[in-house]
Amino acid sequence: MNLQTIKVACSNCNLRELCLPVGLSRDEVERLDQVVANRRKVKKGDALFHTGEAFTSLYAIRTGFFKTCLTTDDGREQITGFQMAGEIMGLDGISTERHNCDAIALEDAEVCVMPFGVVEELSREITGLQRHVHKIMSREIVRENSIMMLLGNMRAEERLAAFLLNLLQRQQARGFSGTEMVLRMSREDIGVYLGLKLETVSRTFSKFVDDGHIEVKQRHIKVVNLESLSALMKQPECH
Repeated sequence: MNLQTIKVACSNCNLRELCLPVGLSRDEVERLDQVVANRRKVKKGDALFHTGEAFTSLYAIRTGFFKTCLTTDDGREQITGFQMAGEIMGLDGISTERHNCDAIALEDAEVCVMPFGVVEELSREITGLQRHVHKIMSREIVRENSIMMLLGNMRAEERLAAFLLNLLQRQQARGFSGTEMVLRMSREDIGVYLGLKLETVSRTFSKFVDDGHIEVKQRHIKVVNLESLSALMKQPECH
């Protein structure tokens, strides 16, 4: 695979932010071929990796959507995140060399498998790649902190508004619509993630529709008033 082939492939691939960090030389880009060459398909409902599994690789989502989850001591599922095309999975396994969650495909998906040893080796030699990997790891930490704030300090309307806005922002950053999306997860999954009952999630969606913030057709969401949806994040709680 030559440089032009890689560039053409990445121009239509959400992995370009990892595979082609800004400023890489021709030689450096060519060497990244070994990182992005291996791809793996994951069927809807199947696991990319399980809790306790040995950590060997990072996974860049080429197509599809995933959820990461763990099982609590009393057997309940706790969803820790949702990941879309263009994002990196598997960072949880770096510190202990074992994954600490399950990664389940919410639809048929394809990932690029990047053996971590190769990523580490190239990162030491290619400064731009090392910086980019650190940036990805930092972004995951910031996202986890945001989730803690979400679950700890927000009302149901704020939680759902923040969730929808976050998905739209991440989607828009990858060149897709900033006002429309198809939810790949169920409302039950959304409730588990946000710490809300299914009934509360459904009721809040209905309220958003009635208040003119969004339109809903099954899993298709269209934000008709982005300003008013965003304003929900700033409203004080009524007593």
